[in-house]
Amino acid sequence: MCSNKTLLLASIALAALCLMQYGEALPSIGHYGKRFDPMGGIDFIQICLNNCAQCKKMFGDYFQGQTCAESCLKFKGKAIPDCEDIGSIAPFLNALE
Repeated sequence: MCSNKTLLLASIALAALCLMQYGEALPSIGHYGKRFDPMGGIDFIQICLNNCAQCKKMFGDYFQGQTCAESCLKFKGKAIPDCEDIGSIAPFLNALE
């Protein structure tokens, strides 16, 4: 028969499997399918959108906020812009004449 320790380990493994399987099934806000870290509770798309808004406030007309936000949704928050890192915001900058 199984010992209590074996049953406990099997229960923990089953719980972890369920969390991994259903962790992606969390409800999403809007139509884009949230990229969410169930262990840390981090919504990367929301962080990306917030950073786009912050960069728009900082750079004004020099920053394409709408394009930045669209890329957050398209890539599901995988490339988060950092207003202090020129490489991460370069695609959204424009030169005004």
